[in-house]
Amino acid sequence: MKFLFGIDIGGTKTAVSLSKADESSVEIVAKAAFDSVQEPNLALEKIAEAAEALALKNSAKLSDFSAIGISCGGIVDSARGVVVTTPVLPLWQNVEAGKFLSRRLRLPAFILNDANACAVAEWKYGAGAGCKNMVFLTCGTGIGAGIILNGAIVEGAGGSAGEFGHIRSEPFGPAGCGKSGSLEGFCSGTGIASLAKTRALELFQSGKKCAFCAGAESLENISAKSVADAANAGDPAAIEVYETAGEHLGRGIAILIDLLNPEVVSIGSVFARAENLLRPAMERAIAREAMTYPRSLCAVVPAKLGEKVGDIAAACAALDGMENFSKIS
Repeated sequence: MKFLFGIDIGGTKTAVSLSKADESSVEIVAKAAFDSVQEPNLALEKIAEAAEALALKNSAKLSDFSAIGISCGGIVDSARGVVVTTPVLPLWQNVEAGKFLSRRLRLPAFILNDANACAVAEWKYGAGAGCKNMVFLTCGTGIGAGIILNGAIVEGAGGSAGEFGHIRSEPFGPAGCGKSGSLEGFCSGTGIASLAKTRALELFQSGKKCAFCAGAESLENISAKSVADAANAGDPAAIEVYETAGEHLGRGIAILIDLLNPEVVSIGSVFARAENLLRPAMERAIAREAMTYPRSLCAVVPAKLGEKVGDIAAACAALDGMENFSKIS
């Protein structure tokens, strides 16, 4: 049994968790969360203080812990423990997060891109357990991929492998990650809201009502959830929005199936909550676009770890780092 600190750094919230892990499970024992801090050194000091307080509150000493795991969105160089850049925290440029927390808490610290960390979590303890080749797709504010091939995470030359949302699905369309018509623009929670805003504006300009928006002055209040609620109540415009998102999600997954030949594609967040709305169009696109044989070997499923995946992923960043370190030491 290993005791670990897990640090999940997001654009809005940062969570620090205390967990215990073995080969079959990760248990989150305690957790503290706070608003993310833009200035890197202040943020890392606050994280260290939260970890110390969490340990003290749970009658533990820092020496009881094996490692620190850090999960962060954006481009992460895990070999150097550096957050190269992250769109959700613009001031974080070439931040040596691993070195800072390792020195501050006197523990080894390992960092992974959040999609990669979630992929490891789903591979070890979730929908990908028992397989050697899988892809995990984040599907929240943005959309990205964590790739496991032959039992190892794929990070690429500089840590930016898996930028699934950056693939352009149409020449024009809603923008995600700075690219119009990208998969992130069509399929992320933010992208679905953007599609819905356009559809609502079309209805208003035609003198019609919109089930998921009271009027043009409320366009900014549209969310993936409000559109899903309307779609589940049978609203045709809301159903159409999710069909469009599902179509583009399926096109992207078909590329992954043909390129990587995974056994499992596990999808989190929006897909896990609105699978019934996304799956029909997604499956039609996969059937049309992907090669028959690799498609027959691949299951596309909602993430099994659900809302716990972020905390477990941070712990898995530590586990993955310790495992890789032991192989080269």
